[in-house]
Amino acid sequence: MKKKEEHRINNHIDSNKVRLVGNSIKNGILSIQDAIQLSIDKGLDLVEINPKVNPPICKILDYKKFLYEQKKRKKQFKAKQIKVNTKEIRFGPQIGDHDGKVKIKSAEKFLMRGDKVKVFVFFKGRSIVYKDQGKIKLLKFAEEIEEYGKVEQMPVMEGKRMYMILAPKKI
Repeated sequence: MKKKEEHRINNHIDSNKVRLVGNSIKNGILSIQDAIQLSIDKGLDLVEINPKVNPPICKILDYKKFLYEQKKRKKQFKAKQIKVNTKEIRFGPQIGDHDGKVKIKSAEKFLMRGDKVKVFVFFKGRSIVYKDQGKIKLLKFAEEIEEYGKVEQMPVMEGKRMYMILAPKKI
């Protein structure tokens, strides 16, 4: 099975007239035969750049080189993108001091790697009565970790859990 080409080239362009654009040639509307002949004379390909307009826009260029440069541009663009992961840490409103320190250490590790951290306080059964205690725990958590990350979203109640989002500090 042959892969479908991204652009139509040379004899695959199905239009009677084309608008020719480019640096090394005279821009204008030509018949498809004249445009193909011009590209053959230069030893290059006639490539349909924009098929949606009437007449379609074409360029005379080396198609393989054109594809290579497009692929290279996509790769550079992809390399510049930064993917941010969100890690979750959860605990109850009655978490002990030592357990809290362990959670803080893991959050510090995540923030140093550049990940965001979503900290949950989950309320089971009747512990929903201690919403204020859960909010205090989250704010203390943010205070303990402030040298590694900053609060992106203050504590919010959602169903039976309260959460807060921390983002890494820019160094």
